[in-house]
Amino acid sequence: MKMKTYFPEIDPIKYEGPDSKNPLAFKWYDPDAVVAGKTMREHLRYSVAYWHTFKGTGSDPFGAGTMVREWDSSGDPMKIAEDTLCAAFEFCRKLGVDYYCFHDRDIAPEGATLQESNRNLDHIVKLAQDLQGDTGISLLWNTANLFSHPRFMHGASTNPDAHVFAYAGAQVKKMLETGLKLGAENYVFWGGREGYETLLNTDMKRELDHLAAFLQMAVNYAKEIGFDAQFLIEPKPKEPTKHQYDFDSATVIGFLKTYGLAEHFKLNVECNHATLAAHNFEHDLLVASQNGMLGSVDANRGDLLLGWDTDQFPTDVYQATMAMLVILRQGGLGRGGLNFDAKVRRGSV
Repeated sequence: MKMKTYFPEIDPIKYEGPDSKNPLAFKWYDPDAVVAGKTMREHLRYSVAYWHTFKGTGSDPFGAGTMVREWDSSGDPMKIAEDTLCAAFEFCRKLGVDYYCFHDRDIAPEGATLQESNRNLDHIVKLAQDLQGDTGISLLWNTANLFSHPRFMHGASTNPDAHVFAYAGAQVKKMLETGLKLGAENYVFWGGREGYETLLNTDMKRELDHLAAFLQMAVNYAKEIGFDAQFLIEPKPKEPTKHQYDFDSATVIGFLKTYGLAEHFKLNVECNHATLAAHNFEHDLLVASQNGMLGSVDANRGDLLLGWDTDQFPTDVYQATMAMLVILRQGGLGRGGLNFDAKVRRGSV
């Protein structure tokens, strides 16, 4: 299919070496260079995170968005979804990355009913199938957004309302089917609101039981439909919830082993989340790796002077080196990759 072009003035980014003065050239990343027996492309398996890169508006907790994007300018939500997907594939192709990843509500608008939401998703997934076929770009992982809609104010699988639990289950079911259609190599669970604000109204054991049952149902359904992607859990300690049940690598591993789920899951570790848990990045990576459960990585960082999830690109070469040592020592990330899970700053227009 013919894609609409959003970056006509940008040629594909190439490696030109550290002496290049071209701002749109790789200085250090040579995808074909062999390091420790693998090419850099094979080691790093870069993926562009759809939500920040293409749906981020530049907003922060204290101000509205500043980004006016060409692909986001149509008044029709479905036309916006189509245009955004075309922009994303052009961006990935010109950047030279092999993967992208998304939430369901990133790529298709939520409808008035679950059925309408699913129809919207099916339409965009068909376009994604065509674009994947045309470009050779693959889906590293997909996931369900079980945190943005007001229905999830008290969580999804740990919500006290059984209707919300069922709705979340239906949403994950659809996304497992979507991952199968698009050939996703992984599927991620991020429990952004699975936690509590106070123990005074929380039955923690019961909520953890519900979370484990939810994950077990996902495992069972994936097996039923033949979706053999690697399941990943992304630890995060807090923000937006005061205490989240997937606090850090050690907590998630203990939870999975307690409920007999460890054989089905690995971890997607994020630097920003590790530091919010008062760890450094390499600590959480190492805990996951030593337990044979490091599956994928979100390549971002926080700002230690700010107490919220700033999702900035990593710029500390020492921290990045320590992180890569953990990954190299375990033989790579397997089916996982390094996700560009970084927000465009509010002033980056």
